[in-house]
Amino acid sequence: MQDLLDFLTLKDANVTYVVLGMILLGASSGIVGTFTFLRKRALVGDAIAHAVLPGICLSFMLTGVRDPFLLLIGATATGWLSLLVIDGITRNSRIPTDASIGLTLSVFFGFGILLLTAIQKTGNASQSGLDHFLFGKAAALVGSDVMVFAVMSALLIAVVWLLFKEFALLSFDPDYARSIGRPVRSLELVLASITVLAVSLGIQAVGVVLMSALLITPAAAARYWTNRLGIMVVLAAFFGAISGVFGAGVSYIAPSMPTGPWVVVILSVIAIASMLFAPERGVLARSYKQWKFRRKIQDENVLKEFYHIAEKNDGDIFSIRNIVEISGRRGFSTRPLKQSLKRLTRKGLLSSNKASWQLTEEGINAAKRLVRIHRLWEVYLSRHLNIADDHVHDDAEAMEHIITPELEKELLQFLDQPETDPHGSSIPY
Repeated sequence: MQDLLDFLTLKDANVTYVVLGMILLGASSGIVGTFTFLRKRALVGDAIAHAVLPGICLSFMLTGVRDPFLLLIGATATGWLSLLVIDGITRNSRIPTDASIGLTLSVFFGFGILLLTAIQKTGNASQSGLDHFLFGKAAALVGSDVMVFAVMSALLIAVVWLLFKEFALLSFDPDYARSIGRPVRSLELVLASITVLAVSLGIQAVGVVLMSALLITPAAAARYWTNRLGIMVVLAAFFGAISGVFGAGVSYIAPSMPTGPWVVVILSVIAIASMLFAPERGVLARSYKQWKFRRKIQDENVLKEFYHIAEKNDGDIFSIRNIVEISGRRGFSTRPLKQSLKRLTRKGLLSSNKASWQLTEEGINAAKRLVRIHRLWEVYLSRHLNIADDHVHDDAEAMEHIITPELEKELLQFLDQPETDPHGSSIPY
């Protein structure tokens, strides 16, 4: 508890550096990663994350110092080079994009490991800590690192803010952007540049292995909560920042736990929770909607059956029906049928008397509407799509549950209120 209080109050200056650095890194990565995610370029982010390692090593070998700004320049250079290589392989060969990404990733990363091994054998004392770029070590962040993070994060956010509309258009419809005269190629280069910069910025904290997760996971989690790009960007930044804070907290309270991997673990928890519990796009919400729709179909089929029984037998739609009659033609299962009858009774569409039911006035209108929509759709398929009369029933069976009153009105006007369906059955009005 004392460790937790110390962390929350930021008594230790080093803790302050780590927390600020992870907030800046998580927020900027989430913002930039949103457009990478929407453009379906997640693997490109992974390739860049692995390709920056040789740039870091070369920068150290040329300068002999482990200056964060110089290392960032080297990382950005090789990250950019990896994008050019991927683009060149894809354009000038028959190798598909995913294969070119995998090829570039492995070659650059292998070369980086080779350089890192060579540096470690030189005995240069300044090379201490370079191996942290493989898996990251956020606890090693110092004031100068945070300053670099702050400047670069501000640059990334400013670029996204200034070109937000252009990036949005590029992410959703690049062909339209090209047709209205937008410089699509230049925008792609700018977006690629800030992606490389964001990746280069983060590898010191989470490492080349996990950086792609920090780039993509916040955006993937945010996508479940909204359909608006602006809100998605803000949520991605928030998820990235909050995971950085919690990751740093876990690492501080349990020193044996590394910060970078915990940041990714917390992001994964957020993404899984979003996937399950998001109100519109979450798995549980969609399952609930599907369950409700299946119940609606069941109830409407039962309601429609009352009309068909009357039409086939005595013609009296007000007649009382028992459960054997209702389940006869369609073969409803007894338990779901009883549940539907109870729901329809509660809604006032049926009236119940012990083990028998009959339609109310409201129920009659609802049953007629379902039959009417079904038969109108059969007429439409037969007349205007030239589908054989014996093939229209199943399509109409599905459409009758989703056609809105507005569409029904248009359908009536379009078909000029036909009297019978293709099978000769009258259409109730």
